[in-house]
Amino acid sequence: MDELVEIRDMCKIYNPGENEVRALDHVNLQINRNEFVAIIGQSGSGKSTLMNMLGCLDIPTSGTYILNGQDVSNLSDNELSDIRNKEIGFIFQGFNLIAGLTALENVELPLIYRGVGRKERLELSKIALEKVGLKSRMDHKPSEMSGGQQQRVAIARAIAQAPPVILADEPTGNLDSGSTKEIMEILRGLHQEGRTVILITHDNEIAARAKRIIRIMDGRIVADIINDAQL
Repeated sequence: MDELVEIRDMCKIYNPGENEVRALDHVNLQINRNEFVAIIGQSGSGKSTLMNMLGCLDIPTSGTYILNGQDVSNLSDNELSDIRNKEIGFIFQGFNLIAGLTALENVELPLIYRGVGRKERLELSKIALEKVGLKSRMDHKPSEMSGGQQQRVAIARAIAQAPPVILADEPTGNLDSGSTKEIMEILRGLHQEGRTVILITHDNEIAARAKRIIRIMDGRIVADIINDAQL
């Protein structure tokens, strides 16, 4: 396996000076292609800041971030936006679906921004929705679907154009236990297909379903283990 993500000596400092907060404190991290990684930490641990760095939603105060062979540490907002579009499929706790659009249209939307032609994006969107078990729900709007189904639409949207990285931020946080199990099985299936899945969570039970568990506390990585007892 080769490296997809490499973070070197990364710091993120808020309010530099006397009252500074080190959200990330000299973090080093490598993630290879086709890994299923959980990053776990409690509120204030730095996990959300690390997710923002991994997702190119923010840049570090210092240090280096290499994503898929490109140094993205000091790119402009527009350049970071381009990287996010090409390299990362996001899955958020709140689904972030557009209420007035059908499932199919929600999945299509990012592909429009990426300049994918109508015929191709329609095909990619249908394939993605079928993959998450929503073949019969493509014309339904979010209000006509359960929370678990809405999250599956969000996953389809994230995977439609096969980005190298799937970044899932508390993807089961708003779901019941049955839907949580379904979503985790989908993420595991994506990993088995060869996708790199990075899961951000505060939940030990959810983290235990990943193959590698990275624990962050006070802005530092305090544990990085291979999970041979993967659930």
